[in-house]
Amino acid sequence: MDVTAPTRLIAVPGGRVTLSDRRTSSRWTVDLAPYRLAACPVTREQYAAVAGDRRPADSVSWYDAVRFCNELSRHDGLTPAYRHHGEEVHWDRAADGYRLPTEAEWEHACRAGTDGPRYAPLDEIAWHRGNSGERPHPVGELRPNRFGLHDMLGNVWEWCWDRYDPEVYGDYRVLRGGGWFDEHWSCRASVRRRSHPTLRIDDVGFRLARSIAG
Repeated sequence: MDVTAPTRLIAVPGGRVTLSDRRTSSRWTVDLAPYRLAACPVTREQYAAVAGDRRPADSVSWYDAVRFCNELSRHDGLTPAYRHHGEEVHWDRAADGYRLPTEAEWEHACRAGTDGPRYAPLDEIAWHRGNSGERPHPVGELRPNRFGLHDMLGNVWEWCWDRYDPEVYGDYRVLRGGGWFDEHWSCRASVRRRSHPTLRIDDVGFRLARSIAG
């Protein structure tokens, strides 16, 4: 896999974010240290070395995304964040390599200091069923949030590190953000979705994160 395309990461300040789950009517608060998050989802150009194709990489499983993070880390001379033992994946939190954001990091970055369902009017920031023509679009075309992050809502759902209610769903992982085929109510900062880490489907992708040492 050619992973030579540059990745622009934006420093996200630490803070506190409150997450919620409508299914269980639960809420929980997470304190976050500063971290870095990619300005856009990983593109097909980055993922599959398809020259000129800046649509977000899709049909990427959670395991695929984790492997890509490690491969790009090695390419860039960084310590891979993940260790594999069969289907078990362990996160080395001291590593400086690329990784998936946690669910709390994702929502904190998406909100960028706002507290509503979206950080701006939906059609200005997101490709969804009402404006996408039912297809993905090149990343970075629409308005970013206050942190400078594009496509946090719409275009493709994004894998996060976290398991979704593991006592009920086992290894299912969290997806955030909504996608190009979703109705407007799915493209909100708080919406959570789940799927098995082997899922590959055409409206699911991911974006890179890195921890900040010290």
